[in-house]
This record gives sequence, C-alpha cells and structure tokens, in this order.
Amino acid sequence: MKIIKEDNISNVIIASSMLIITVLTFCAGYYFISKQQTILQQGILESKQTYIASQKELIKREVDVFIQLSEFKLNEAYTKTDEFFLKQELLDWARNVRFGKKNDSYLFIYAIEDINGGDKFAKMLVNANRPDLEGKYISDSYKDADGKEFRKIFLDEIRKKGSSYVTYMYKKPNSLEVRPKISYFRLYKKYNWVIAAGVYLDDIDVQIAQKQANLKRNVQVEITSAIIIFLFFSLIANAFAIFLGKRIEIFLKNYNDEVKHKTKELEEFNKNLSLRVSQEVTKVREQEQIIIQKSKFIALGEMISNIAHQWRQPLSELSAIMMTLKLRYNLGKMDNEIMNAKSHEAEMLLEYMSKTIDDFKEFFMPAKEKKEFYLKDAIEASMNIIRATTKHRNIIMQVDIDEKEKIYGYKNEFEQVILNILTNAKQILYHKQIPNSWIKIQSAKSKHYTIISIEDNAGGITVEPLEKIFEPYFTTKEQNGGTGIGLYMSKIIIEKNMGGILSVSNTQNGAKFVVKIKRI
Repeated sequence: MKIIKEDNISNVIIASSMLIITVLTFCAGYYFISKQQTILQQGILESKQTYIASQKELIKREVDVFIQLSEFKLNEAYTKTDEFFLKQELLDWARNVRFGKKNDSYLFIYAIEDINGGDKFAKMLVNANRPDLEGKYISDSYKDADGKEFRKIFLDEIRKKGSSYVTYMYKKPNSLEVRPKISYFRLYKKYNWVIAAGVYLDDIDVQIAQKQANLKRNVQVEITSAIIIFLFFSLIANAFAIFLGKRIEIFLKNYNDEVKHKTKELEEFNKNLSLRVSQEVTKVREQEQIIIQKSKFIALGEMISNIAHQWRQPLSELSAIMMTLKLRYNLGKMDNEIMNAKSHEAEMLLEYMSKTIDDFKEFFMPAKEKKEFYLKDAIEASMNIIRATTKHRNIIMQVDIDEKEKIYGYKNEFEQVILNILTNAKQILYHKQIPNSWIKIQSAKSKHYTIISIEDNAGGITVEPLEKIFEPYFTTKEQNGGTGIGLYMSKIIIEKNMGGILSVSNTQNGAKFVVKIKRI
C-alpha cells in the first residue's frame, strides 16, 4: 500500500516537516549546549593561564628586584671584608622577604658548586620554609611528591639561558601540606648564586570556581533564549510546510521534464569525463614536480651548510700559513725551503677544498638514465657531504658495506635518499643530545634484493603508524624547520623510480630504515 499519494501529499509533507523540525531542534539544542560547555571549559582554562602568567610576573619581579639591590649594595663595597658583610646583610634581608596575597611566598638562594648537577651541586644559603637546609649541600636528584626532579630541570634551563620557570609539588610554610608551586630561578653570575622565588597555586581553585559559576549562569540564560527562538522558528517552519506542500504538487508535474534535462547533462558530463581525468592527472604531476624542486632547494641549503663545515678547518689552516709567512718575512727569516714547504701545504689545502666542491657538484648532476654503480661508492659520496658536521657533533659513523656489491638505478637520486636518511638521523641525535651517538650503515643480500639498513641510537620514532612519516608535508621537526618533503621524495625515488622498497621500524636503540633494491 502506498503511503504517499497525490491526494494526501500535503498532509504527509506537514507531518514529515514537523518530525524533522523536532529532531533538528533537539540536535541543535544538544549542539548548542555542548558548545556552551566547551566555552565554559575554555573560560576556566583561560582563567588558569591568566592567573599563572600573573604569578610568574610577580615572582620574576621579586627576584629581579633582589638582584638589582644586590648589585647596588655590593658595588659599594671597598674591601673584601665590606663585601662579606654586605653579602650577609643581603642574605638576612632575603630571609625576611614575604610577598603574595597571604604573604606565604618567599625568596630562597643556592650557592652553586657544580652547575652540571650532582649530589652536592649547591649549598642552600636561604630558605625561610626549610631553615633546616640552610648551610647544607643539596642534590639535584631530589624528587617532589609526584616524582619530578625539578632541580635538574631548572639547572638544565639555567645552563642554556640563565633562568627557568618550574612547576612542582612542595610543602607550604608552617604546614605539612604539599601543594602545587611555581618558582622562578635566575643565575646571579657574579657570585654564582641562584636566586629564586615561588608562589603556591591554591588561589586559582577559588578563581576557577567563581568563573565557573558566572559562566553557568550565562549558559542557562542563553539556553532558555535558544529554546524560545527554536519554538518560534518551529511555528514558522510548520506554516511554511503547508505552503510548500501545495507547491510540490505543481513541482511534480514539471519533474519529468527536469529529469530528462538532467539525464542529458549527465550524458554530456560522461563524454567530457575522460578529458577532465587527464587534466587532473596532469595537475597532480605538476604538483609532484613542484615538490621535487622544493626538495632540491632544501637539499641545496643543506649542501651549503655542509660546505661551510668542510671548509672551516682548511680555511683556518690557510690563515695560519699566511700568518707564519708574514711573520717570517717581517723578521727577515724567510728562505726558499720555508716558502716551498708552506706553499706546498697551501696547495694541498686548496686541492682539498676544490675536491669538496667537485663532490658536491657531482651530487647535484641530474641523472638521465639508469646504470650500474657500486653501492659503497654511493654510500661514501653521501657520507662525505655530512662527514664534517657529524665529526663536529661527535657522531660516530659505522659502515659495513660490501665493496663488490653493485646495484642498478639512478646513482644521484639513490645518493639523495641515503643523504636524506643520514641527515635526519644526524639532526635528531644532535637535537636530543644523545651521549655516545652513532649511525650504523650495513648491507646484506637476499635471493632477490640488495638490502641497505641505516640505524641510529636516538630512541626511535614516536609517530603512529610509523609509515605516516613518508606522507608529503608530514614532519616532526616544525620548530627546527622541517618540511616533510625529504622522506616523501625518498619513498618515490626508491619505489617508483628504482622499483625497490623503503621501510622503517623501531629497534631497541632507535629508528632503522631499510632500503631494498632488486639485485642485478
């Protein structure tokens, strides 16, 4: 039995419209309420961030004022004895400093013994909250109630930039209660003191509760207004549905003509589909070429950096040779033997620098056709480009490549793949400051493939899934200028241009890239 007939189509439309409007009203209301909850949470977060920012400014100001006063006072000292008593006066003054709404914030001072840390990295000079620690050595391995080694954190940042903000758990003055606290640490280099001040974050809970109550009241008002508006529009929509039902009857009479018209358009569309697909493919290829060119520009920048590292040592040696010749000439001690020896040394250095340019120029020569080449030669060419920077950063390169193994493909493109992987490994090792860092390059053979593996000890890749790193423009190095092109292009070169396989996995040491090229 047909539910919709020509004589009842208006009633069906009205009933359907009311049902749809009811559902939409419910969905819109649900979305609106959810959105208001999001706004509520965002407001709470902003309140917390604003409060923390104001407290940071407060403790920084207290530390800066103390250091300025110390500079002023200690510059007035005429003798070591005067300076000693002035320092004691400053320490006594620091013990009595109180600030904050409840005057429960204070200054504390360390005398640094070893800026690199350790069990006796500093001696506590002032701590009004823990007078039992004054005059005693303290360790950087101390942990707060959450297991956080906050002293190591602020020591590390002080070594880098001279100051640090750290949030941690610490007991409140005159209480055994442990509460969250944020402190500002600043190194006073003149006496190797670390001046610090902190505030407890208890008051933020009260502010957040007040903010939440205000926001809830606003949300309730907005929800009530929204319900009234929804009901009003619901009545208008129902009236419109009645009008629409009548209009649809006329519309159906013209429907068959419209269908015929659309069918004709679809046929025309199908005729032009092949052309449109071809145009889209051309656009994709053009985009890929743009990515390739961008990759080359990025690699060129890396090359320039590597040339600078390669030339730094010979330029220094050339400068030393010129200074020696000038000195001997001025002293009248120049002879043919010295001149010939120093000229030979300079020629050797210039020859080395010229060879460096030739190596880099050969690396960027376009590969026009596939050919056989020795695997070890290609690996060595890529390593030569970054050898100076890896040596400068104390990264050990371990190479175990079969000297007789040959592969077939585009030599320069293959070298670019190896260079991309080595450069990524070098950068992450340097960024993480890995001790005893190394990169290991090995080759092996299976029945059908020559297998090249490149492994480092940087701790591995945290991206899930790992294959995501081969996607275009995906990068984990935004702050260090990563573009997400290098590994994407490496994947294309190995798998599309050379018919091989490029994969990655994590080992117990770090990341391991494996390149498989079909054996000749």
